[in-house]
Amino acid sequence: MPKAAPPRTTGLPSTSLLSSLAPLLHEWLPRQRWFAGKGRPVTDFTLLTTTELLPGHLHLLVRAEHGPQPLTAGTASGPADCYQLLIGVREELPPRLAPALIGRASHGPLAGRSVYDALQDPQSAALLMERLRTPGTVGPLTFEHDPDVKVPPGLTPRLLGVEQSNSSLVYGDTFILKVFRRVQPGVNPDLELPWALARQGCDRVPAPAAWFGTSEPAEATLGVLQPFLRGADDGWTLALASLADGRPFTRQAYELGRATADVHLALAEAFAPVTLGRPQTALIAAAMTERLEATAQAVPALAPYVPGLRGAFEAVAGLPSAGTAQRVHGDLHLGQALLPADGRWSLIDFEGEPARPIAERRRPQSPVRDIAGMLRSFDYAARTARPANPGWATDCRAAYCDGYAARSGSDPRDTPRLLRAYETDKAVYEVLYEARHRPDWLPVPMAAIRRLAGA
Repeated sequence: MPKAAPPRTTGLPSTSLLSSLAPLLHEWLPRQRWFAGKGRPVTDFTLLTTTELLPGHLHLLVRAEHGPQPLTAGTASGPADCYQLLIGVREELPPRLAPALIGRASHGPLAGRSVYDALQDPQSAALLMERLRTPGTVGPLTFEHDPDVKVPPGLTPRLLGVEQSNSSLVYGDTFILKVFRRVQPGVNPDLELPWALARQGCDRVPAPAAWFGTSEPAEATLGVLQPFLRGADDGWTLALASLADGRPFTRQAYELGRATADVHLALAEAFAPVTLGRPQTALIAAAMTERLEATAQAVPALAPYVPGLRGAFEAVAGLPSAGTAQRVHGDLHLGQALLPADGRWSLIDFEGEPARPIAERRRPQSPVRDIAGMLRSFDYAARTARPANPGWATDCRAAYCDGYAARSGSDPRDTPRLLRAYETDKAVYEVLYEARHRPDWLPVPMAAIRRLAGA
């Protein structure tokens, strides 16, 4: 993110607002699930923009500067990250908003008042929706919508309880708004790709109905509103239920393979694919090797398997071509697939891996990367079952590839070295992620590491 522009404020002194907020954010921000700087102390804050939506309702872009992170392989997080915050300010916080409390300011213009996460306030959430319904600008913020989609007024908002790298609000069980917490310059793929797919007539992905962004300190996407698939179950939940009940999941896996192929075919129409020749293929293998070695430095448990894993990447480096590259989902797994009542899979969350820079996520990549991600997800589900059921994963993996091949005419198993390399690269990413966020889960990707290293 470029150097800070002067904060844009209305009704509050910009020079002293940070004196009220910084002590509170130092405590509150690192505790949030979407905070990217895990394990790094926050050393300073800078207000990039401050926009008063209404009195007592502030939209902030805040740059958090922090110390080094010992586990940095494969991440885009540098010495500073930009976060989007919607905060409310009240003299006293009602009991219903107690979980939203950020803190009570003791200095500056907000001294003596309660500061809270306004996304948890239905009044603030309703205000945000009204801004999306009426396109225009508010300070550096720009609100836009698809004129062919009617968003009715008065939809009751609720914040989804499970937060990952973003926050999501559901309005009247009709629309869902994803608010990107960590902001990077550029068009977010979760707006760009669903919009392009809608123009291609692909109904496998909910089309954007409205979105908002900022022009300062750089152009960036801040949030996307899409139809909410009411009553849909995600693939991860359905897979775990299948494992718990001892039921096969092969039919669903086959149809999910067809859905993935539908999306890949539509993306290839929307964005021209490119051929990956020998030099590009060697660069892909080199990047995978670099991530492997960096992760092994960060996670010692991986080190004994490095020679075997490196072999998977060397096998790709020697190929004359890795096929074609195109725009892809970028972070495909069972949790990114929804099955509504009509039984037709939809794919969501085209943001890609949030830890990587947006410019990297927008590059053409091999479709095999998405396929490998889903194959790893079947393995994850099977390994978390009690007892573990690797045979279930084997059946699902085969059915998924069968479905993909039936729809696309291209079977990913016909390029085994490429598929193994992308699956290995994904498993290495999982090792780093679990070591950083969920150490108890580390044995799950390590089981795949042992298998892949001996392949």
